[in-house]
Amino acid sequence: MNTKSKRAVLAVILLFLVLLAFALVYQNRERETEPISKTDYLLNTIVTVTLYDSQDESILDGALELCRKYDNLLSPTTETSELYRLNHGELSQDEEGFYELSEETANLISRGLSYCQLSQGAFDIAIEPLSSLWDFTSGEGTVPDSSAIKAALPLINYEDITLEGNRIRFEKEGMGINLGAIAKGYIADKMKDYLLEEGVESAIIDLGGNVLCVGQRPDGSPFRIGVQMPFADRSETAAVMEISDKSVVSSGIYERYFEQDGVLYHHILNPSTGYPYENNLVSVTIISDESVDGDGLSTTCFALGLDKGMELINSLPDVHAVFITEDYQLHYSEDFEKEITLAK
Repeated sequence: MNTKSKRAVLAVILLFLVLLAFALVYQNRERETEPISKTDYLLNTIVTVTLYDSQDESILDGALELCRKYDNLLSPTTETSELYRLNHGELSQDEEGFYELSEETANLISRGLSYCQLSQGAFDIAIEPLSSLWDFTSGEGTVPDSSAIKAALPLINYEDITLEGNRIRFEKEGMGINLGAIAKGYIADKMKDYLLEEGVESAIIDLGGNVLCVGQRPDGSPFRIGVQMPFADRSETAAVMEISDKSVVSSGIYERYFEQDGVLYHHILNPSTGYPYENNLVSVTIISDESVDGDGLSTTCFALGLDKGMELINSLPDVHAVFITEDYQLHYSEDFEKEITLAK
């Protein structure tokens, strides 16, 4: 083989090696950009955190541990949680009848009281004496005795809660607080703060259907988040939205319910009657910047019904909603389709 031919062969080999190196680098980059996620059962639901721009699994562990911390703090059923101990009079109490709370619990109760005021009591965090009578989680729920419901009603009034800083007092013996309607949103926001502190800029936090998008996809495109079709499999959607750096929270009668004597009883209880709301709605989905707002507003708007709920949403800045009525019609808030892109 002459010198010229040898050079040609070497050139071909060199080109092959260069192309192989580029292919390996590209493959590694593709592998590096694949999202990672972890799932756990917390807050009485399935919690999943997915990172799109990081391969650091310790960040996932930290996010789930943070969720676990708040679950242990705010659970109404865990006997060691601060909320359980408050409801059962086990916290230290001063001579004025005030209990001392942690700053976290006091902050969340304060947010809850703001939604009580916004709804004029249609949403009421003082509903614990009633909600504890109903069982929507075991699969063996039955309608509570009417006399027990009647006895609980006088104890449900957020105006009988006095909150001064981290100090709280109930004006009636037997009162209690249930934060289930806003706790998941509050916790999701805290998890987002943690991810941002760890340098994550693209992620999804899913707390059993409470979805909080951190930023957007690494390529700059939005996430696609679905509004679940009521009573259908979670993969079946009524609408799909393109979402970046916002929260999507739904409240609906299909989430926790049971049937008795041909009647469906769901978990969104009317504090005035003691029974589930009956107002022609099956779900309300809120799109907002903070998940705690989406959580509080989804329950508040469901309680208010379609007309008053839509009126409330339309009066608030940077908040959008989708209401689904019993006939499975979708009702969008003002300028929804100008602000939120519905995927085709």
